[in-house]
Amino acid sequence: DLTAACSGFLFGSVTAGQFLHNSGNTIKNAIVVGADALSRWVDWDDRNVCILFGDGAGAMVLQACDEEDNGILGGASHSNGEGYVNLNCAYTGSPRKIATPEELTLSKGEYGNLKMKGREVYKFATREVPAVLEEALDSAGMTADDIDWLLLHQANIRIMDVVADRLGVPKEKIITNLASYGNTSAGSIPIALDEAVRSGKVKKGDVIACAGFGAGLSWGSAILKWG
Repeated sequence: DLTAACSGFLFGSVTAGQFLHNSGNTIKNAIVVGADALSRWVDWDDRNVCILFGDGAGAMVLQACDEEDNGILGGASHSNGEGYVNLNCAYTGSPRKIATPEELTLSKGEYGNLKMKGREVYKFATREVPAVLEEALDSAGMTADDIDWLLLHQANIRIMDVVADRLGVPKEKIITNLASYGNTSAGSIPIALDEAVRSGKVKKGDVIACAGFGAGLSWGSAILKWG
């Protein structure tokens, strides 16, 4: 169970890939689920934030294989707690007295509303996402010219456009469903991937460059060869 908000699905995918690759073939299959229900945490009186987010979940099955150029070809993950102030859902636990022989006070777990400084998150994403994708491409021995599809966390279409420009990837290669569901956090990448596969857009052998970014602040990437 990885709590990495909008980066969570990619963190989980890279982790599962490591288990499949390094486990001495004792692990053959893994399922990675990305799910969030942000409607529980937004302030419904704050129109700057509440209209951006949605609830959603998606999953991907990974299998161990003998083909070197298949599956997760490269990845990278990062976090920086100093960026917490720009996007967070703060813990607001309240004291709870417990009736024991010696009175005990514990903290009742609670969280406040989701808070976001949109301008700062935009600057963070447009700076770090191209870099982390380049890092993953380097680890896969690839360049942006090898990318068939660019699949980013569905947070902001302007971020997707800027990242594509900085990588030199044509806009036509961007996979997006942001207009349909909003920002579903950890669910956004697997939902968009599922739709792209079902529609026939993504085909066997396609190289998909994925990146997630969000609370923490956290950001990560993976280069997938669909099979």
